Amino acid sequence: MDTSAIIALTEKYVMNTYARIPIAPVKGVGARLIDAAGREYLDFTAGIAVNSTGHCHPKVVEAICRQAAELLHVSNLYHIPAQAELAQVLVEASGLDKAFFCNSGAEANEAAIKLARRYCRVTGRPEAYEIITAIGSFHGRTLGALTATGQAKYHEGFEPLVPGFAYVPFNDLDGLKAAVTNKTCAVMLELIQGEGGVHPIDPEYLAGVIRLCKENGILVIIDEVQTGIGRTGTLFAFQQYPGFKPDIVTLAKGLASGVPIGAVLATAEAAKGFAPGKHASTFGGNPLACTAARATLDVILNDGILDNVREVGAYMEQKLQELQAASGSIAEVRGCGLMIGVELKEAKGAAVVAACRERGLLINCVGDRTLRFVPPLIIQKSDVDEAVQILGNAISEVL
Repeated sequence: MDTSAIIALTEKYVMNTYARIPIAPVKGVGARLIDAAGREYLDFTAGIAVNSTGHCHPKVVEAICRQAAELLHVSNLYHIPAQAELAQVLVEASGLDKAFFCNSGAEANEAAIKLARRYCRVTGRPEAYEIITAIGSFHGRTLGALTATGQAKYHEGFEPLVPGFAYVPFNDLDGLKAAVTNKTCAVMLELIQGEGGVHPIDPEYLAGVIRLCKENGILVIIDEVQTGIGRTGTLFAFQQYPGFKPDIVTLAKGLASGVPIGAVLATAEAAKGFAPGKHASTFGGNPLACTAARATLDVILNDGILDNVREVGAYMEQKLQELQAASGSIAEVRGCGLMIGVELKEAKGAAVVAACRERGLLINCVGDRTLRFVPPLIIQKSDVDEAVQILGNAISEVL
């Protein structure tokens, strides 16, 4: 089918939940996508931080094909070798103790919410069920994760929301202190707010959060759905804060290079909140997804990917700052590793995204003025040069 036929079929049969871009990708290799019309794009969206090893990395493809020929799915009523092996890799790499597997970031955050609430119940604090999150946060689209999300625009039309959530300004320790009560069971934060505009956490604020939670017996949940699996230059973003070990960490997006999977990691203490029958996922931790995740982690941990993220990420930030100085249309460049936001001075992000696409570069915009760059972790400096040149031309045209 050509692009127009694919678009017509989508509009006729698929629910209208996305403002879809009028291209239809059919093939991907590395950092490049090819659409149904045969046009090639440099992909700096990567499925929104999902295609961590690039499109169709040969090691990941080989592992998926091998596993697909052996066993696709088996119930979690049985022991699943690939799941146990993946749990071992994640636990040993993170310094936490236990893992639970599901299918997405929203599911991982739902599991974390349930785990925190039940932990307080089984450890003698039945009154503690409230979770504090940050204004500007994003934790998913399922009802609990949606309620945890500190952005009113995502809540509209889905009220009444789940009770037991409070929102405080990001990077405001006094605001957090004022919100803590004897009902607080956990604080849930992103170390870089992705959908909120690529805003990093203040290290001093995080240190204060850790102290406050420790003093009050409150769990710390870190949502690494977008920042995890090498995106910031370490396997987990929390590892960039020496001595910090969260009670619960959630993962998804880049964990299996595009195969759906989510994960919750927890300390042995926090993991006491779950017991047989208290949480489950039919497809979670299936052999295919776990094998894809194992192959992804093997590439990231053993093929120099983390070094590449740090080196190319620093190079990209430098090039974007040079563009900022030259263009006069960029207010700020911020982020870490290969998760970078470019805030425009004018609310014309969508127009810049479209102008980049016309020139063969795929990016997206969060809000109306912050361009988000979350490319595959395997990109090279030459890709950055191409992307920044296209971006510069697009900004010149639009702004």
